[in-house]
Amino acid sequence: MQNYLWTIVAVLVSAAVALVVVEVVHRLTRSLGRRSLLLSELSDHAHRPFRVAVTVLAVQIAFRAATRPAAGATWREALLHILVLVVIVTTAWLVASLLLVTEDTALARFRTDVPDNRQARRIKTQIRILRRVTVAAIVVLTIGVALMTFPSVRGVGASVLASAGVIGAVAALAAQSLLANVFAGVQLAFSDAVRLDDVVVVEGEWGRIEEMTLSYVVVQIWDDRRLILPTSYFTTKPFQNWTRTQSDVLGTAEFEVDWSVPVQAMREELRHAVETTELWDGRVCVLQVTDAVGGVIRLRALVSARDAPSLWDLRCFVREHMVGWVRDQRPTALPRMRAEIGDAAGDLAWQWVQPRRPEPSPAEEAPDDARVFSGSDDGDARGTTFVGPEEPAEAPR
Repeated sequence: MQNYLWTIVAVLVSAAVALVVVEVVHRLTRSLGRRSLLLSELSDHAHRPFRVAVTVLAVQIAFRAATRPAAGATWREALLHILVLVVIVTTAWLVASLLLVTEDTALARFRTDVPDNRQARRIKTQIRILRRVTVAAIVVLTIGVALMTFPSVRGVGASVLASAGVIGAVAALAAQSLLANVFAGVQLAFSDAVRLDDVVVVEGEWGRIEEMTLSYVVVQIWDDRRLILPTSYFTTKPFQNWTRTQSDVLGTAEFEVDWSVPVQAMREELRHAVETTELWDGRVCVLQVTDAVGGVIRLRALVSARDAPSLWDLRCFVREHMVGWVRDQRPTALPRMRAEIGDAAGDLAWQWVQPRRPEPSPAEEAPDDARVFSGSDDGDARGTTFVGPEEPAEAPR
């Protein structure tokens, strides 16, 4: 009876001392955390696992020291084994909490709610992937260490190692796609090909990278749908990333009008229209004739915006404004189908009037609004980047 009472007293005293030590460390960490974000996060989020782990460890040490092994006392060994398992689990909980707090502190230093957040999004993506790898590794190691405390598991270790080659080959074949996605997720985290909050075009859908894991990527489509793709998709198939270097993008709006349209007047109207909206970022506003076949000419308006959502609204605004301008101000420029009745012997005006030959005028310099790859600093830079292919040599006759 005295042994039992001594054991209970020793366990309670050890637990009380552990709680006092934990409370002192907690108060000291909180006082120092006023000047350190890391210590503040540790005192708030790692206090509970630290208290449980230290208390269980103190109880295990006190119980082992207060009791002595005796013949037939299997309850002691069983209770010690249970305490060891609890120590292993609580220690893993504490280590995971410390690592997660460290990762959260690192994330807090990088803001993603600022215009230029490319670096912050890259770091955020890498830390999110590392967090999942860390948690998975701690869980696997904890289970492995816990299993090794059983003598029967240690006894079959030799046979398991002997057949590890065969089991590894079978597991690799069975989990080939899973492992491919895991390695693809790690590759995406450190290759900087795609990051959280990047605007991408995949499978014909335009959206934003909402979540990235080791096995899949969630793309939030512009209409609030979610497109879930395996991570290996982004390493094996081409996709568009509109915000890899910057969020500024260009967009087009095309019009088919009659040949009689005054292109320069339409160009000036386009410039006037984009200057009245805050959707335009002031970089590019170009109107060019890109085709002239089939009885109509095709005009392409090229405009720029600070991001993809603004560009969408800007393109719609340009279409609505220019369609209304052509309809109200230049109705003769609306697309039309022409038909002529007669034959070659008729006396229609177009058959006998000689075409006028105007005096040749000196070539006029095209305005900036008629150029994409020259005429401005931004256009010159774009022209230097996209030189284009050389003209193919003529085939020998």
